[in-house]
Amino acid sequence: MQPDFAPRFAYLGCFTTAARGARGDGIHVHAIDPATGAWTHIQHLPGLVNPSFLALAHDRRTLYAVHGDADYASAFARDAATGLLHPLGQAATGGNNVVHLAVAPSGRHLIVANYGSGSVAVLPIGEDGSLAPFSFLAPMPGNPGPHPVEQAGSHPHQILFDPSGRFVLVPDKGHDDVAVFGFDADRGTLSLHSVMAACPGAGPRHAAFHPARPVCWVLNELNSSVTTCRWVSGRLEPVEAVPTLPGDFYGTSTAAAIATTADGRVVYASNRGHDTITAFCSDGGDGHLRPLGWTRAPGRGPRFMALQDKTLFVASEQDDRIGRFAPRDGGALDPLGETISSPSPVTIAFA
Repeated sequence: MQPDFAPRFAYLGCFTTAARGARGDGIHVHAIDPATGAWTHIQHLPGLVNPSFLALAHDRRTLYAVHGDADYASAFARDAATGLLHPLGQAATGGNNVVHLAVAPSGRHLIVANYGSGSVAVLPIGEDGSLAPFSFLAPMPGNPGPHPVEQAGSHPHQILFDPSGRFVLVPDKGHDDVAVFGFDADRGTLSLHSVMAACPGAGPRHAAFHPARPVCWVLNELNSSVTTCRWVSGRLEPVEAVPTLPGDFYGTSTAAAIATTADGRVVYASNRGHDTITAFCSDGGDGHLRPLGWTRAPGRGPRFMALQDKTLFVASEQDDRIGRFAPRDGGALDPLGETISSPSPVTIAFA
């Protein structure tokens, strides 16, 4: 979850290739009007292959991107006044189909998930924000799940630091588990600390921590569920799993994104196929989830969500739209104005 603040700029990544059935091209930069929230397009960086996840350095001076179906990450210097980007180059990640990244708390390393080759890589970050090729590579533990296509091998899908910054959580969609690595900030190395097994065929995709309590929610893509876990000394202890879909839905759908409000009282999950956003109430201190209802997504394939400045942004990849919603106190979502048009949007970073 990104730190909450009133953003001035939005950075949009997309899928770009014919193999993805995509219509996007590179990274788009928008200025955000602080009074109205309106977006104005100010920059386009064309020719980038599948910049499918973006994240900013902690000082917001550098934007990082990983490229789906490729084997490298990119860095871009950011002008704080204008929001414009300048390329700093690319660096190899030691694997393929890189899908997610996180900047280490020290700001000296970038951790990336190599979805296609089942590994996690550490890339050094230079003083100017540029990237060096991977300096450490950790294979994912475990064995493939039962799905013959989606779980033929390891598919790490997210890099998530715990609140202490000492551990890195990596949900593995292919191995039906969440691996927890200890991170040595001085050496820039990872060591396996624990593994939480998910239900066979669940397909863990993303996770989110409660902002103040030792609770972590794991979103399972393949069986469309959220597992509530206790977080104890670098270990996930599963408590319960609840579906993200209503009981009367029998179609095909997969879960994609998870987000929590700043107070941790409401958790949102997106459903691709059902094309909705599920709202859950988090009751008490144990993170127990109770479904509150479903809101129609702005379009088909809501792959990405972000809560920023009391607004939930939802990127619907298949219909080229980004929707904005205002969360009510009870968790319901009210649409805010018209959707934003953007080709094959799959990630947004704010500054």
